[in-house]
Amino acid sequence: MPESGDNVKDFFTLDKQLCFAVYETAGEFTKLYTSALQPFGLTYPQYLVLLALWEKDGMTAKELGERLNLGTGTLTPMISRMISNGWLRKERSKADERKVYIFLEEKAHNEKLYITKSVGEAIQTCSIELEEYEELMKLLGNLRIKLRSRVPR
Repeated sequence: MPESGDNVKDFFTLDKQLCFAVYETAGEFTKLYTSALQPFGLTYPQYLVLLALWEKDGMTAKELGERLNLGTGTLTPMISRMISNGWLRKERSKADERKVYIFLEEKAHNEKLYITKSVGEAIQTCSIELEEYEELMKLLGNLRIKLRSRVPR
């Protein structure tokens, strides 16, 4: 980051802000995923819930929230909507009633191939090569680590 003079002035323009580039890119991803998921009646955050549960079905609500970095205020109503739409079911633990487990319903298993195909086809329209995709994932992962481990000034 520049420290003085005109470089600082140029640095603090909208087009030079990494945060704005990430914000704009996130908006484009939202549009991309919205069109891919709309036929299934899913939102992007609901798709993330499905992805997490396809990886490990039967997580507790707490584990799912931690995996997706979502608080209960966001996750609970989303899970309720997904239950009412036939995607998920909840089961309270018999051993510890404070624990609620989230499971995929048959609909989620049956639609997985179609959903992932739709998302995959949408991503392919962006013409991102595998090598570029992997590099972007690495760069964004490093950026996320740096942001999470920042030292307040």
